Amino acid sequence: MSNKRSITYLVLIMTSWILSCRGPVKEENKDNVLASPAPQASPGQQYNIDTTESVVTWKGGMLMGTNSHTGYVYISKGALMIQNGQLTGGTAEIDMNTIEDENHGRDNGLIKHLKDPDFFDVKWFPVSRIEITKAEPGNGEDTKVTGNLTIKGITQAVTFPARVEVKDGIAKANSKLVIDRTQWGVRYKSGKFFNLLADQTMADSIEFHINIVAKNK
Repeated sequence: MSNKRSITYLVLIMTSWILSCRGPVKEENKDNVLASPAPQASPGQQYNIDTTESVVTWKGGMLMGTNSHTGYVYISKGALMIQNGQLTGGTAEIDMNTIEDENHGRDNGLIKHLKDPDFFDVKWFPVSRIEITKAEPGNGEDTKVTGNLTIKGITQAVTFPARVEVKDGIAKANSKLVIDRTQWGVRYKSGKFFNLLADQTMADSIEFHINIVAKNK
C-alpha cells in the first residue's frame, strides 16, 4: 500500500473512532425549551376603557379588629372585547403611582408605605396588569371571568364574577376580586411568614372592586 493511501486510511479510522466516542446527542434543549402558546385574539369588537370614568377601589387591613384602610387606584389604559353583548376578553393596566387613600390623598405615610418594598415596590413595579383569558356566563346576570393578574412582576391566575352591561356603544363592567397578597410577594406582617401577635398581624386578603366604563369608538 502506498504512503498516500495509508495516510488516508488512517484518517478515516481516526474520524470514525472520534465520532463513536461522542455518544448520542443530548436533547436537553429540546426538552427544556418549550414554545409558549401564541396568544389568541378574543372575538368581538374592541371597547376602549375610559380612564376618566373607571376606577379600582382597594381594601385591606389587620387580621383582627376594625383597623382597615380603603382607597383608590386608576387604570392607565386597556380595552374590553365584546361580542353579541357578552364579554369575551380584554386587558387593563393599572398605574400604581396613582394609589390614593379614601380621601384621595397621595402624600401621606400610608400611601408612601404602600409604595415601599414592604408592599407594592412601586419604584420598580409601577404597573400592574390584568389580562382576561376566558369569560363565560355564570349564574344569573354574572359573567365568570378568568385571567392573569400581574403585580410586582409576578403573574397568577385569578377567577372572579363580573356584571357586564352593554348599551349604545358603552360597556360597563363591575366586579369584586379578592386575592391573597402573599402570592404576589406582599408579605409584610403576614401570619404565614412572621410570628406576630394576632392584633399585629395583617390580613392576607386584599379586596379590589373594579368599575370599568369602556366605549366602542
